[in-house]
Amino acid sequence: MPSSPIRKLAPLAEAARQRGTHIYHLNIGQPDLPTPQVALDAIRNIDRTILEYSPSQGYRSYREKLTGYYRRFDIHLDADDIIITTGGSEAVLFAFLSCLNPGDEIIVPEPAYANYMAFAISAGAVIRTVTTTIEEGFALPKVEKFEELINERTKAILICNPNNPTGYLYTRREMNQIRDLVKKYDLYLFSDEVYREFIYTGSPYISACHLEGIEDNVVLIDSVSKRYSECGIRIGALITKNKAVRQAVMKFCQARLSPPLIGQIAAEASLETPEDYLRDTYDEYVERRKCLIDGLNRIPGVYSPIPMGAFYTIAKLPVDDSEKFCAWCLSDFSYEGETVMMAPAAGFYTTPGAGRNEVRIAYVLKKEDLIRALFVLRKALEAYPGRTE
Repeated sequence: MPSSPIRKLAPLAEAARQRGTHIYHLNIGQPDLPTPQVALDAIRNIDRTILEYSPSQGYRSYREKLTGYYRRFDIHLDADDIIITTGGSEAVLFAFLSCLNPGDEIIVPEPAYANYMAFAISAGAVIRTVTTTIEEGFALPKVEKFEELINERTKAILICNPNNPTGYLYTRREMNQIRDLVKKYDLYLFSDEVYREFIYTGSPYISACHLEGIEDNVVLIDSVSKRYSECGIRIGALITKNKAVRQAVMKFCQARLSPPLIGQIAAEASLETPEDYLRDTYDEYVERRKCLIDGLNRIPGVYSPIPMGAFYTIAKLPVDDSEKFCAWCLSDFSYEGETVMMAPAAGFYTTPGAGRNEVRIAYVLKKEDLIRALFVLRKALEAYPGRTE
């Protein structure tokens, strides 16, 4: 089981805190914006006398309201197409367990969310990767690169759109390319779409559910964690029109009994979040993105493409090894009592050597903190013994 590139440096961070060092956390996608008041009120106003098991599929009232939420994005579902999960992570794991046999292969564009590998190992599946590059802005490679990997063990393609860790947004052409592969080889398409609210370019959001002719192949992964700043309530969803897949998923849902009751109460209430909250959240991330990317690209030797969505970027640094650099920032460096914590990007690749001088940065801090973090990062790069430029 691989270590998480997002959390593996936590012991070094804790030791730095014990020394009194202030850390700017750019390593983890934990939004700092307030959770919607309607969700907090729903939790405070719970009047139940028993906190009982919820249905294994999740409360019908919540699933029915979710169909209205998805209609806003031209995704048309029945409540029975939706299975509530304990976070998006459980949705990914249950999708793998339900659709794949041990040894089956999943093609994933890399860099990719690191926990996909852990979930695949848990399901006995094998991740095969097609590499996207920072020089190409993390656009998908030609279809031939996918077909080179397809064999009798290939059962699925997995995408994250908008993408974590790159912030890339797939174009209509790229989504049609994926659809054609799925159709030609009769593959599942696992589509992680938890960042759909965060698209900054004016480009259209193309869901896997919009792709005609592969309705039974699509398994959509969703979560309330990011759009409502509710990572801790652990509520996600697995969505598919494929009845056989839903029946298989439900066996795992029944084995884990039920998704979180209190989390569902908060998530259902969040569907009544005022538009002002969503608009203000979006505007805040637009400003943070500009602040971060402009600041990164002003640091000598640093390059970041402009992410189109989510709230992450991959940046190339002038260092010999980004994992060593990130560890050094926590163990051996501080500037005026401060340092930065980032996620080494090699952990988001499976190709040996890929991402060696890259980091993932999450822009989940206030602008003034991002500005200060960028200044501290500049000072760290100036002092780092393994600087390459």
